[in-house]
Amino acid sequence: MPAGKVKWFNNAKGYGFILADGSDEDLFAHYSTIVMEGYKTLKAGQPVAFDTMQVDKGIHAVHIHPCKTEEEANRLALEMSQIDLDAPVQETSASEEAKAVNQ
Repeated sequence: MPAGKVKWFNNAKGYGFILADGSDEDLFAHYSTIVMEGYKTLKAGQPVAFDTMQVDKGIHAVHIHPCKTEEEANRLALEMSQIDLDAPVQETSASEEAKAVNQ
């Protein structure tokens, strides 16, 4: 998950662009992919952590996490990049979960 800053965001239209750290390529950002409660918006210059997705029209920023500081964005980007989303999920029964809790 990369980190970057909001280049600009138009609240009325619900979209804008993000610049990933170390890149000069604009990434499209739509309000529907912002991860936050309430009114979903971004401010120019705001640090963000996000994923990218290749679509027909280019690369879009998705799962956008607005942050208060660059350090927070970098930390979140690092933490999220270490999660293996393709790792198999091990199913457990309710009795196995109860045993684990009671140990």
